[in-house]
Amino acid sequence: MSSVESYIPKSSVSRSVAGSRLLIGLLQGLALYLIYQAAESGLWVAGNSALFAALLLVLTILPVLLISALGHFPARTLWRWLLPAAAVLALLGFYDIWRGTGAPYWDTQQFSDDARFPSPLLWLHAVAGFFIAHAMVGAAVLDGRRVAGYRSYFESATKLLIQFAFAAVFTGIIWLVLLLGAALFDMIKLAFLKNVLDEPWFAFPVTTFAFAYALHITDVRPAIVHGVRSLVLVLLSWILPVAVLLIGGFLLALPFTGLEPLWATKAATALLLAASAVLAVLINAAFQDGSIAEEIALPIRIGARIAAVLILPLALIATYALSLRVGQYGWTVDRLVAAFCLVVALCCGAGYFWAALRSPQWLSRIAPVNIFTAFILLFLLLAIFSPVLDPARISVNSQMAHLKAGKISADKFDYDYLRFQGQRFGTAALKELAATSSGKDATVIAMKAKAALDKDLLWNAKPQKIDSKLLALNLSVRTPDQVLPQSFLAQNWQETIKENAWKYPDCLHDSGRSCDAFLVDLTGDGVSEVLLRQEAGPLFVFRLGKDGWVHEGNILVPHDCGPINDALRLGRISAAPAQMADAVIAGTPYRLAKDAPLSCPPAAGTQAK
Repeated sequence: MSSVESYIPKSSVSRSVAGSRLLIGLLQGLALYLIYQAAESGLWVAGNSALFAALLLVLTILPVLLISALGHFPARTLWRWLLPAAAVLALLGFYDIWRGTGAPYWDTQQFSDDARFPSPLLWLHAVAGFFIAHAMVGAAVLDGRRVAGYRSYFESATKLLIQFAFAAVFTGIIWLVLLLGAALFDMIKLAFLKNVLDEPWFAFPVTTFAFAYALHITDVRPAIVHGVRSLVLVLLSWILPVAVLLIGGFLLALPFTGLEPLWATKAATALLLAASAVLAVLINAAFQDGSIAEEIALPIRIGARIAAVLILPLALIATYALSLRVGQYGWTVDRLVAAFCLVVALCCGAGYFWAALRSPQWLSRIAPVNIFTAFILLFLLLAIFSPVLDPARISVNSQMAHLKAGKISADKFDYDYLRFQGQRFGTAALKELAATSSGKDATVIAMKAKAALDKDLLWNAKPQKIDSKLLALNLSVRTPDQVLPQSFLAQNWQETIKENAWKYPDCLHDSGRSCDAFLVDLTGDGVSEVLLRQEAGPLFVFRLGKDGWVHEGNILVPHDCGPINDALRLGRISAAPAQMADAVIAGTPYRLAKDAPLSCPPAAGTQAK
């Protein structure tokens, strides 16, 4: 029998606790239903969304913590934990709604007068944060001291993780069975069960009741939890040597390949963080609570020690990659979240590196590193959803500083980012920019900022009416010694596009989008056609007709071809006569379409045609 198995505690939960837990689950469902009904009836509107969000967070997360703690926490400890937890959840909900006031709603990217739900990021991080905190409080109760031993932290966290996973699966299966029953009855024209399942008064209590029941069953039968945990950890630990071989090989190859191929992916930081996380999870799957070192197979022991050394270089390279992006483009919400993840990765990497070299027994010093990192993670999870380290506020300040310092030109600045990801801080910044009346590019800044403030949707927006000056800012002419025809800029593209926005480049109807423009006479009539390319997409061809400029079609070019992109950036594009005439059938011309894939010319001496 392993040391972990010998540590399996007998359930200390009385079966009388079952009634209390199931009652809490039922009451939670009824409370959520009442909040939902109030929202449906219009009681919750944008003006009191903060209270709605606070109640929703508290009534979703707090009862689960209460159900888990019943029978384990002394009454005094229970309330000393749950009351501050409720206050923190409520404050997080209030702040999440406050920071979004005046900004588009997260689920539709548009403005609404209805009640606003907490953002998905807050939901995700609140669940993760309170899971970690609850596990740490449970370990402290188990040990009878404020800072528990690592063995208790491991026992509490893994037990909770498996319990919640089982409860979620159990609840999902319950719903699958109910839906199957409804489908069977519906086949014989009995729709009563289907109608009942569609009713919120049934759906909410059934879901929370099933979840509470599953939590109780897994709590009173700890052998199930420990058996599953042992199996999962053993299987994961045998993946560790494979991960070490692959990730170690990657690091060894970097001196020969250089970092440029890594930067070319534009996802280096995320990939390196993912690799670090995989190694950390697998190391802990092998380490467990630190008491089974002698029972671990030699390949896993060696692999874990090597893996502990690999995390730090991965985190350092990821930090360097992120610093390059921030230096070029400033902070964004995504980059700040990556930075917070890097703080955790660096703590873990440095600590594991130290543990691999200095542990008196096999990786024994991983234990205090994990405890320290958990406290750092909890602080960051709380700080980034509070005014302390709000990513939206920090990123807006960074983007504004980049613009004011001239590190990015006014016509290339991402005003839409401020509008749709900067929350209330971005809206305030746009209003400041819209009022700009002096200084370099003041006209451009004010015009672009006002256009961004007028937008209610980021994606799938209706075409905007863009005047000729604003359209000229959206289009960068690449062909040398050419200017866009005034008739092209003055055309009412909103009327031309109408409901067919998907056929046209966004730069013609969206103030926040830009295109490269090329003027080439493709028809040989002496009048140049206008070709527009958005990012690395196709070339949209526009021809001057009797009623103005019309979209003639697209020229497909490889989007990931460096020589072509470089040639277009320099305006090296010209017309060549067609090698084969069109076929005319019933008075309609049809052009030859080649089956061969788009080819990318060699880098040397390239001229795109």
